[in-house]
Amino acid sequence: MRLTAFTDISLRIVMRLAVARPDELLTTRDVAGMLAVPYTHAAKAVARLSELGVVEARRGRGGGMQLAAAGRGASVGALVRELEGAGDVVGCTEEPPCPLRAACRLRSALRQAQEAFYASLDGITVAALVDAPTGPVLLALTPPDRKTGTSGI
Repeated sequence: MRLTAFTDISLRIVMRLAVARPDELLTTRDVAGMLAVPYTHAAKAVARLSELGVVEARRGRGGGMQLAAAGRGASVGALVRELEGAGDVVGCTEEPPCPLRAACRLRSALRQAQEAFYASLDGITVAALVDAPTGPVLLALTPPDRKTGTSGI
């Protein structure tokens, strides 16, 4: 199974926020630079993560974002389910519809495999994702210098 780029970016943002100091507010632009993702993609991910209650974001001067209280203990499986949305691994009902759909076992097998994939992530929390060696690497990421465009790492 392959996750969408949106889910990948969202999880990376959550991981970076999980290692931030409690008083540290990061901007979407800074996090996008640290993670080497387009700002527009990061902004969409932050908006969705805010809707889910995983990230607290404040706009304007002095604004920024932090991981919400529930974010650190959030299940990675639950997050991936929410970010990926409901849907089958294959598009059996797309146009033209598959001629095997009335008697096919593949769709059911793939649905079970997809659920097994999510279930394997259910016991993993965001906090566990940022344990060493990942956490120190995330902390070492710095936003690109806005004047030169180069990163500090």
